[in-house]
Amino acid sequence: MTLKDKSAIVTGAGQGIGRAIALELAREGAKVCVADLNLETAKQVEAEVKDMGREAMAFQVDVTDLGKVQEMAKKTVEAFGAVDILVNNVGWDKIELFIDSEPATWDRVININFKGPMHCFKAVLPYMIERKYGKIVSIASDSARVGSSGEAVYSGMKGAVISFSKTVAREVARYGINVNCISPGPTDTPFFAQVAADNPAIGEGLKKAIPFRRLAQPGDLAPAVAFLVSDGSSYITGQCLSVSGGLTMV
Repeated sequence: MTLKDKSAIVTGAGQGIGRAIALELAREGAKVCVADLNLETAKQVEAEVKDMGREAMAFQVDVTDLGKVQEMAKKTVEAFGAVDILVNNVGWDKIELFIDSEPATWDRVININFKGPMHCFKAVLPYMIERKYGKIVSIASDSARVGSSGEAVYSGMKGAVISFSKTVAREVARYGINVNCISPGPTDTPFFAQVAADNPAIGEGLKKAIPFRRLAQPGDLAPAVAFLVSDGSSYITGQCLSVSGGLTMV
């Protein structure tokens, strides 16, 4: 499996799962646009990629802003010659029961977790269609497939990403573009650390429920993404792969 000479955009790449994906794609040979709302962390990952001898570009982007996302795609093409790969990784949630949630929170969850990926699809697909080549992977969640208490709107939006991706996969297959999803289970990220700090029992309970008896590490997810954006996945599209240590088997 190699991504030599391929160019990739990874959103939310400044930390956690996105950082692990950006570094994995670079290890496989890709040039990477490290996109994140936090430019400082994006630049840190950019430096890590360059230390591998790969090309990289940090780009500050708010995925809820279609114009900024389109600028990101344009700058990537200018820097690397193409957008071969898009990984929609950025996400956000607030853990609370739905009955306690408010419309302002719903709007933020919807804008980041669903409209954000839609904006990225809209921005990169014209370039991919023109070249009749492209690989898109969106990071969904197993909460979309089985539900997760305290994550009603988030789960709904991740389910929307899965359904949206399947439909677009059908629409763009004629152009040789593959569209798939990865659904992580509980993963040891900075966001999860904040949740566990507020309720330590959550982390311990999940570890006991996962057959492998541990949370996922970001590096557990990155190789699956790397496969789905490689030419080894050329006959796979419209699929959603769970990477959850067996917590969900659907």
